[in-house]
Amino acid sequence: MRSVNDFRLRFGKQELVPIVCGGMGVDISTAGLALEVARLGGIGHISDAMVQTVSDRRFHTQFVKEKAKLYKYNVASADKSGVRFDLDRLAEATQMHVGRTMEAKRGDGMIFVNCMEKLTMNAPRDTLRVRLGAALDAGVDGITLSAGLHLGSFALIEDHPRFRDAKLGIIVSSLRALQLFLRKSARLDRLPDFIVVEGPLAGGHLGFGADDWNRFDLRTIVAEIARYLQAEQLAIPLIPAGGIFTGSDAVSFLEDGAAAVQVATRFTVTRECGLPDKIKQEYFRSTEDEVVVNTISPTGYPMRMLIGSPAIGAGIRPNCEAYGYLLDSSGNCAYVTAYNREVALHPDAKKLSVQDKTCLCTHMRNFDCWTCGHYVYRLKDTSRRLPDGSYQVLTAEHVFRDYQFSVDHEVALPAHPGPSPTS
Repeated sequence: MRSVNDFRLRFGKQELVPIVCGGMGVDISTAGLALEVARLGGIGHISDAMVQTVSDRRFHTQFVKEKAKLYKYNVASADKSGVRFDLDRLAEATQMHVGRTMEAKRGDGMIFVNCMEKLTMNAPRDTLRVRLGAALDAGVDGITLSAGLHLGSFALIEDHPRFRDAKLGIIVSSLRALQLFLRKSARLDRLPDFIVVEGPLAGGHLGFGADDWNRFDLRTIVAEIARYLQAEQLAIPLIPAGGIFTGSDAVSFLEDGAAAVQVATRFTVTRECGLPDKIKQEYFRSTEDEVVVNTISPTGYPMRMLIGSPAIGAGIRPNCEAYGYLLDSSGNCAYVTAYNREVALHPDAKKLSVQDKTCLCTHMRNFDCWTCGHYVYRLKDTSRRLPDGSYQVLTAEHVFRDYQFSVDHEVALPAHPGPSPTS
């Protein structure tokens, strides 16, 4: 019976354990988590979502405070079109986050950065160009393009000296999305180095409709894309993602020709993950009926999360002056629009509720939007219940090794925790 360790992901002469830890923002996939996965021989992701906030946390910079102070005059205004990012400061924050991570890397694995196109930041092309270029400048091993079609993303960095050196890939959820990307990038004579195929059971933003996501199947999508690549004689590694909960799940895709698998949910309850411990316990305790797919994200994409997420129904004032990552090219955001509607309808209300959208920047920053994969409710089966009723938090190495070596859909439980110092 084969395990994941019987396979290898190959980039040229480099061989890696075919396990990719997905990029979870905001700072859920911490540098520490990504570094541990890389140390073990896989690919760890950090995310550049709200990178200035992440930099402030890691390095005690004051990027958010400076931006909020600059635009404090606009806080009460419904017009956010004048709220802009300083591109030099954005580059500085990106280079710090990525560069310090790369400096700390050990082992034979790689570090990639997950880059969402939907972080439009009131200047989509300019800010995306800076984020991509700064990550390459900082020496990142690769970039995974996510949350969007990225039809012009390769063109933004085609003149960068590392454009053909770094590993560049994209997340797609359909053959059509991949074809659009390849067609648009054809003139650059630069194919993606890998393709992550994300199915309907993934966490966070989904590339499917909120009402029909359950009509799709990851294995079917991967097979369709594989047939297309073979017909076009394109040897691009495919990396399935979404709902791959055990090592045996992973092996089934690897035996069918996948180059690696991308996983994330099981790493959310590790020590290295950025979620606060009390929220890790919410993930452990969750039940299947508490997992929902809704449309409260201002990005326009459906999103999977736990129904108890404080972000659902919250009516906080938009904080674009400090954050503003989802402002489109005209300074609009679906949450700002929804919030202003509720203010007009309830001018005397002391507390508002906005049901259809959420202030994603603020709530993701505060870990109040509990995004998750479909199988989050199975996490309790991967740990041990402690005497106080909580669950034992795992280590990234434990989860990685379990994926790497487990067979027959077994999940290895962690060693029993030792006695407390006071016992």
